[in-house]
Amino acid sequence: MAPRPQFYRQPDEPGPESLKEILSRLFAARGWGRRQARLHLEKAWETAVGPQAAAHTRLMGMRRGILEIEVDSPVLMQELANFHKRKLLEKLRGLLSGTTVTDLRFKANSWKVKE
Repeated sequence: MAPRPQFYRQPDEPGPESLKEILSRLFAARGWGRRQARLHLEKAWETAVGPQAAAHTRLMGMRRGILEIEVDSPVLMQELANFHKRKLLEKLRGLLSGTTVTDLRFKANSWKVKE
């Protein structure tokens, strides 16, 4: 009987790894999943708050369902926190299905705004 060619797999050898598994490990190792999530969050915030207010805010992050936003104007911060918070939460929950947003926290800070 002739020997089998090298490209045949033995029954006890593991098969080829799926592309899904390889890409999953690569994304985790490079941190691309977190970056994608962050970009998705920033885009949802800009859509919810509008481009004018978005230019004066920065997302700090999300902790335990609380979205933390830095605002460059105390007046805008009060307006967002007191008059628009409920509507912003509703919009964000609609835009971020699969992500739980329980509250918004605003923090006053100043930085140079690009105009």
